[in-house]
Amino acid sequence: MAIQTLFGPPPPPSVFERFKKAIASKGETLGAKLEEAIRGRKEVDQTLLDHLEATLLAGDLGVTTTQELLKAVKERAGKEEYKDDTATAVRRILKEELIGILTRAGSGRPLATVEAPPLVIMIVGVNGVGKTTTIGKLAHQLKDGSGKEVLLCAADTFRAAANEQLEIWAARSGTEMIRQKPGADPSAVLFDALTAAKSRNVDYVIVDTAGRLHNKSNLMAELDKMRRTATRLVPGAPHEVLLILDATTGQNGVLQAREFLSAAGVTGIVLTKLDGTAKGGVAVAIARELNLPIRYAGIGEQKDDLIPFDPKHYVDSLFNE
Repeated sequence: MAIQTLFGPPPPPSVFERFKKAIASKGETLGAKLEEAIRGRKEVDQTLLDHLEATLLAGDLGVTTTQELLKAVKERAGKEEYKDDTATAVRRILKEELIGILTRAGSGRPLATVEAPPLVIMIVGVNGVGKTTTIGKLAHQLKDGSGKEVLLCAADTFRAAANEQLEIWAARSGTEMIRQKPGADPSAVLFDALTAAKSRNVDYVIVDTAGRLHNKSNLMAELDKMRRTATRLVPGAPHEVLLILDATTGQNGVLQAREFLSAAGVTGIVLTKLDGTAKGGVAVAIARELNLPIRYAGIGEQKDDLIPFDPKHYVDSLFNE
């Protein structure tokens, strides 16, 4: 039952509140570990830097990003504008650096726009990361209150239950779906979907693709064929290639992102299962090492549990602020 007040039901939680709740649900967050490392420190000495290094690496930020952050702390902590106590100064510097890394990569920016519809969004990733669920949530978000039309393309023709699962999410989000028989050529399904979208003046086409390991060259070649098919039918398509990554996979997510970036032209990342990890640093590592923006975060199983990624909200949530 919804809680009522004298002025009606309470407002829905903000994006920041939802980030904070998801990240805090795992208890010992990266921010909590950082607080433990810097609490009570009187100076930025080697002991503090060693503790910070261990904490950042354990939080899945990776070696490159960790070294960059340590360098910033060493260079900036003694400057006049940071003449607070050491813990406060280090906290401020780390937050500013983390937000800067995410922002410079374009995290938080909206999806591409097109002069004439449809805008084509291809969804890629390995098996088990939540691609189908993310597609349903994204369709719901793009449609919700906007008056826009979304069409789903069931181009995962290899996994037996893929069409059925996507059909469930199509019903939940109130979107149509184009499909063919299992085993059909994915590019043929995409051709049908884009042809239908153009004739119906659909605003968005979201393309489901088969889960594939990033090191399987034949499956990656199939993605390239689909990209060529999309371009022939819709100029500039696919306009977005979103890689779905499980936030709990840690540094393996960076490896996956690097390979998919090379083979599939990834334009952005959707981090799923963010409510399932206490680390969260992989978002920063991907942004820093690959210059890829984090576009959305999955924080639960409901259709509203996909939220636009906001660098400041995310970092504030890590620090429980």
